[in-house]
Amino acid sequence: MTQRIKKVVFPVAGLGTRFLPATKASPKEMLPVVDKPLIQYAVEEAVAAGAETLVFVTGRTKRAIEDHFDKAYELEMELEAKGKHAMLELVRNTVPSGVNCIYIRQGEALGLGHAVLCARPIVGNDPFGVILADDLIDGNGEQVMSQMAREFTEHGCSLLGVEQVPPEETNKYGVVSTGDFNHALSRVTGIVEKPEPDEAPSNLAVVGRYILSPRIFQLLEHTAPDARGEVQLTDAIARLLDYETVLAHEFRGVRYDCGSKLGYLKATVEYGLKHPELGPEFAAYLRHYHNAD
Repeated sequence: MTQRIKKVVFPVAGLGTRFLPATKASPKEMLPVVDKPLIQYAVEEAVAAGAETLVFVTGRTKRAIEDHFDKAYELEMELEAKGKHAMLELVRNTVPSGVNCIYIRQGEALGLGHAVLCARPIVGNDPFGVILADDLIDGNGEQVMSQMAREFTEHGCSLLGVEQVPPEETNKYGVVSTGDFNHALSRVTGIVEKPEPDEAPSNLAVVGRYILSPRIFQLLEHTAPDARGEVQLTDAIARLLDYETVLAHEFRGVRYDCGSKLGYLKATVEYGLKHPELGPEFAAYLRHYHNAD
């Protein structure tokens, strides 16, 4: 029987310390890129891939995420009274009808692997996606999770979204070694968390998109914390290779590392330039700014 990815997990419990003081009282996932927060781009990507259940693994400072995807009665009444129907539709369609949002609290910041494990009561025995909202990816016509969901339907195994990074940056990512498979897919033969450039098996880095089999939960339960006391998803995936095929999907698209200030600024400029209302005027401003300089 053909399987589809109907559940996607969003680990959003991180503190966002690189964006302080902006993230002192507001989640980093709520930082806007033009007129939508990062987490909404991630949710739209999941829904486009066919997700019906969205699982947010949150922390105690993340209530704004729940509020964003909740119904805003007062705001909707105000917009309707003023005849602002286009804005009203934007507010009402933050999450499409038929899509369920479920929130689970991660009591302690014990790493990405622990955050994914927290979603187990909702995900159960189903394959599922994971999206890290920090990695905003412009899929150039097809979102990355949709690309991967299609590959999952065809091949029925776990997938990791990967891209080539400069060799000197391998110590920022989980990095895979691979063997032949076909086209944009390769078979993962090993994975290492944040290797130094001279120890990295390749420059193929895992970047914020996963489709995982439910076996990962059993492995995460028995994954020892690292030196910082965090349970790494990478370590559990390394053990998953002993049980089943895992494929690396070199996605089509442009990634913006919005966990860094520079990546966030780049995303703001690029998404501003292609915004249907603001794009031409913003482009004219940038040309003027450049010429004035």
